Amino acid sequence: MNYTKQLLEKVAANNEVIGVIGLGYVGLPLAVNFAEAGIKVIGFDKNPDKVDQINRGDNYIKDIRDAVLREVVENVSLCATTDFSRINECDALLICVPTPLDRFKKPDMSYIESACTEIGQHMKPATFISLESTTYPTTTEDLMLPIIERESGLKHGEDFWLAYSPERVDPGNKSFHTRNTPKVLGAMTPDGLEIGQAIYTKAIDHIHPVSSPRVAEMVKILENTYRLVNISLINELALLAGKMDINIWEVIEAAKTKPFGFQAFYPGPGIGGHCIPLDPFYLEHIAKQYQFDLSMIHTAGHINMRMPHYMYIKIATALNRHQKAVNGSRILFLGVAYKPDIDDARESPALEIMETVAHKGGQVEYHDPHIPSVQMHHGASLDSISLTADHLAQADCVVLTTNHSAFDVAFIQQHAKLIVDMRNMVEQAGGKVYKL
Repeated sequence: MNYTKQLLEKVAANNEVIGVIGLGYVGLPLAVNFAEAGIKVIGFDKNPDKVDQINRGDNYIKDIRDAVLREVVENVSLCATTDFSRINECDALLICVPTPLDRFKKPDMSYIESACTEIGQHMKPATFISLESTTYPTTTEDLMLPIIERESGLKHGEDFWLAYSPERVDPGNKSFHTRNTPKVLGAMTPDGLEIGQAIYTKAIDHIHPVSSPRVAEMVKILENTYRLVNISLINELALLAGKMDINIWEVIEAAKTKPFGFQAFYPGPGIGGHCIPLDPFYLEHIAKQYQFDLSMIHTAGHINMRMPHYMYIKIATALNRHQKAVNGSRILFLGVAYKPDIDDARESPALEIMETVAHKGGQVEYHDPHIPSVQMHHGASLDSISLTADHLAQADCVVLTTNHSAFDVAFIQQHAKLIVDMRNMVEQAGGKVYKL
């Protein structure tokens, strides 16, 4: 019996074991989805605290219901481990590790390389492997394949199959989650694609196959770069509109009345999260190898990078008009999450603005109902303070950086001396409110 038939029969009988490497915002929901479908799942992570939490049934991802995690752990559908030798128990391995940028804005592929090394050293023949992490096109074929073949001594297409299926996680989205968000899948061989579809169908409602991993990798880059370019465009127009005394929010609402050819994007202090701010730099990295200049995407990425600085200037200008300097002023930031109603501060522009204000001598405080503490880049840790009338009144400037639904805007406006509104939360803005 060949390995393809062997694995497909195992999948058809629900006897496969799924390994998920990396148990964060992407990996843990995916692992839970497979476990809910009755598939045995082993979660791998190098963080022993995460592993212990999962094995106790303690949830740390808000998009997963606590009861669901407890149930799949208690019935032994899902277990977590730091022991990567258990990879040899798995028939499919789904890689959901971080892909950050280094301090030079170059892709840090060390997490993927480490995962591939562990896989190669411990995998058994007849294993399906899929990368879900955000990356640049050609990663699956040119980076992962050589490592796995070298470390395992196995041959792709005969002993194992390699694919790319980009994560599409949107934290806090009440309508779309892991199961009902269509999943793109590109494999290196037809057998790999057939196996991948058979496996992913257990946890995802709709699979959209494409012809290769590099197509799937480019899909992920396109989805996020599309948003980056359009948000950077509206951010730049918002800055110009402010100088021209034009309300950009009114402009957007009017443009939305056009029933075709326009999609509304909204300005803000910058774009956060793991994907959109990072993707242009991943694409630039590979484009340079093809001697191709991504001028539009490069510009959009740098507009986004500069937005926190422009927001600092907005704060400084508002204080100056009230005869105050940033140096020595008490500045309260409302919201450090990168989007509303989530507990995720990755790449949040609010943190960078806070860093700049603190560097200029401002006394920085923050309140976020979802994030009790944050680690600043310079090493200091800040704890969220309570949102009281006294705390609002004591601040020289209150900055609305995240539009959490829990914020009582009327209460904030009543007690704050000065407000810089970066999210268009204050509808009736008086003389003490400065908008983006």
